[in-house]
Amino acid sequence: MKRKNLIAKRKVKKIFLSIKDPKIEKLYKKFEEVVSKNIKKDSFALAVSGGADSLCLSYFSKLYSKKFKSKMHVLIVNHNIRKESFIEAQKVKKILFKKKIKCQILAWKGKVPKSNIQGKARNLRYQLLANYCSLKKIKYLITAHHKDDQIENFYIRLLRGSGVTGLSSMSEIINYNEDLKILRPLLRIKKSELQHVTSNYFGTYIKDPSNQDKKFLRVRIRQFRQDMEKEGFDDTKIIKTIDNLLSAKKTIDFYKDKALCKHVTFLSKNNCVVNGKIFSEESKEIIFKSFSDIISLISGTYYPPRSAKVLNLINRIKKMKYNKSTLGGCIIEKKEDFISISKEEKSKLPITIGK
Repeated sequence: MKRKNLIAKRKVKKIFLSIKDPKIEKLYKKFEEVVSKNIKKDSFALAVSGGADSLCLSYFSKLYSKKFKSKMHVLIVNHNIRKESFIEAQKVKKILFKKKIKCQILAWKGKVPKSNIQGKARNLRYQLLANYCSLKKIKYLITAHHKDDQIENFYIRLLRGSGVTGLSSMSEIINYNEDLKILRPLLRIKKSELQHVTSNYFGTYIKDPSNQDKKFLRVRIRQFRQDMEKEGFDDTKIIKTIDNLLSAKKTIDFYKDKALCKHVTFLSKNNCVVNGKIFSEESKEIIFKSFSDIISLISGTYYPPRSAKVLNLINRIKKMKYNKSTLGGCIIEKKEDFISISKEEKSKLPITIGK
């Protein structure tokens, strides 16, 4: 064996010797399998909130970065929504620093949302992260979404009457925009397993008080989920259902992409024109998915508008009197047999990067 390969093999062995718990090593290998398949040796960013799941993500990313010599950018987002946000961001930074994990704090300096707080905070977080990745020319952002998130999302969307696309929940990898992909390597790992890793390695993690506040739907869903498990609708059955729906979603996406190629002309990344023939030549589901994806893509937001709002827009466009409206950060105008969709002009995102 060549000396160079021998040294590399010893380094890899040293990394795994640092994992003294066989259970943690097994979980890391699940993480590595997903990341190596997609990112390989490219640089990547990851979002860390200080919770058990995201701290576990930072530890696994550190191991991966060492093994594959990939540069990682660890990012903490301070929404400034709660008074404690700044202190918590600094606390997370200290936790990471003790394990020699360098990080940066991205602080939101704009208007604080007063309604739909969790949803708007989520969108702000992705905007800040995407802006940083664009600035540093990073093509991959890793998030700590896990198996429990997947199941909770399924229940939330089921209660909202979502279709195939919504119920199929989160994919392992998606395009945030034309320059950035979001990777979720922990989707097959339970939250309790991530807590085991974090407690073992960091010894601590931050508990978000909103996770106990029943005014948030996700918190109430957790109780509902426990009740459903008692009735036999357990995690295994839900994941199997999600996988089946995801397979159906891929079929819909195939025909949706064909419809976009046929009926949509992108004039720029912020503007496109849709041929009105889409309404007579495509099925209801394909039309809905096309407009939902276009609005998300043009606006540059991670999450598209709610299904009901997109369907309402489509029904209004079909009417003769429709002229112009806005939805999801886009301006939608109808001119004869064509629909123009363009991004709303907004002021530059207020962001500061802390050390």
